[in-house]
Amino acid sequence: MIPSSFPDYMSEVIRGRPPDPPGLKLKKEGLRAKHPVVFVPGIVTGGLELWEGHQCADKLFRKRLWGGTFGKLYKSPLCWMEHMSLDNETGLDPIGIRVRPVTGLVAADYFALGYFVWAVLIANLAQIGYEEKTMYMASYDWRLSFQNTEVRDQTMSRIKSNIELMVSTNGGNKAVIVPHSMGVVYFLHFMKWVETPAPMGGGGGPDWCARHIKAVMNIAGPLLGVPKAISGLFSEEAKDVAVVRAIAPGVLDKDLFRIQTLQHIMKMTRTWDSTMSMIPKGGTTIWGGLDWSPEEGYVPNTRKKISTFDDIDDHTKDQNTKSKTNHVHYGRIISFGKDITRAHSSQIQRIDFRGSIKGNNIANNGCGDVWTEYHDMGFSGINAVAEYKAYTAGDIVDLLNYVAPKMMARGSAHFSYGIASNLDDPKYAHYKYWSNPLETKLPNATDMEIFSMYGVGIPTERAYVYRQSPYAECYIPFQIDTSASEEDGDMCLRDGVFTVDGMKLCLF
Repeated sequence: MIPSSFPDYMSEVIRGRPPDPPGLKLKKEGLRAKHPVVFVPGIVTGGLELWEGHQCADKLFRKRLWGGTFGKLYKSPLCWMEHMSLDNETGLDPIGIRVRPVTGLVAADYFALGYFVWAVLIANLAQIGYEEKTMYMASYDWRLSFQNTEVRDQTMSRIKSNIELMVSTNGGNKAVIVPHSMGVVYFLHFMKWVETPAPMGGGGGPDWCARHIKAVMNIAGPLLGVPKAISGLFSEEAKDVAVVRAIAPGVLDKDLFRIQTLQHIMKMTRTWDSTMSMIPKGGTTIWGGLDWSPEEGYVPNTRKKISTFDDIDDHTKDQNTKSKTNHVHYGRIISFGKDITRAHSSQIQRIDFRGSIKGNNIANNGCGDVWTEYHDMGFSGINAVAEYKAYTAGDIVDLLNYVAPKMMARGSAHFSYGIASNLDDPKYAHYKYWSNPLETKLPNATDMEIFSMYGVGIPTERAYVYRQSPYAECYIPFQIDTSASEEDGDMCLRDGVFTVDGMKLCLF
């Protein structure tokens, strides 16, 4: 009988001894735990459990609805979506439903079976002496707007108290904060909240961060937003979803769970105000316009920049400094039609959708509970969106206000997407600006260090080619055009999505 350790033995013989994990290396070098560590998970990676629900969920008390095996989703998808949704008016709990974040390190060590989030980092820190009293998972309900996590759960007050306790019980050594993804933006909001006097803020005083935080180690932080958030809010798609729908259209209509899957998901996720925190910030100044983008001026396979601009607000006046090659127009985050992605702005006939009459709603009795704000748009409103042809970051907020006014009314009360001309203006004391680094000041902590870490070489969604969807009951009227790809095999446009990878950008 072959011993169970034989495969590992053979692997070691063939490949050699595996390298020591980082934690063990640091232990051998004599490093030991010093600064307490606080993890701040991002969107969707923190577990959520049921504390109160409707009859269909009467056996799920304190069972995970998010994270883990997701078995509840497959057994009863409509019940699951009902309990994962928030109130469409308040952005808080629906009547009779309480879903709360899982607490402790187990809240986000694993997202699902075999898919670790923080588990490996926790295990490596344990090698040098860290344990529960020196590590803290700042879990929060990632569906809520940031300020509402404090309103409903007093989450930021708990984070403040835990950091204070960890610092005081660890010899006064300041904490190191490790936020990931949306957690980076959430913690930016927290740092402003903790310094602000009550009742809007935590009342910690202007030097709280200076006294309690050694460093902030941001991992993959969407500080200026991400284009992927737009495709999610606009059509409930990302590249992978669009490809699945193109290959097997029925799978995401009525074949999966026997419901209109994307429509139900859109109805649910549009109640999650946190998603609006990742809408691109800074407009065309940061993300580019119809005929330029920050990526232009680079040549493929090199980091060398071949053109610069003295004034970031005045790119369009410096057309002569650009490369003669026709670059992808990454500034057009949404284009209706592949031809629009190539055309110069002077060749695009755009009809402004703002103020267009939407017409009668297109919902019907067959929609049942599948109701998104698209059903309040008539065909004239849908056509008006498509006739605008190309949307830059400067148009996106107006577009979402047009197609989802109720959702954006909640979002605009909690988030902002502009650039401050004068940060001393009293209006920027409001919490809606605290998660936008372009409209808020860093903490009053000159010794606090901030690191921003990102992966490289991974294709990242940057812009999308859209088309109108064929009419159907309760349909989402727009979808990524998966037929749009580059005939020459260029990897930058595939299945209606333009990607960048941090190393190489595309040229037509």
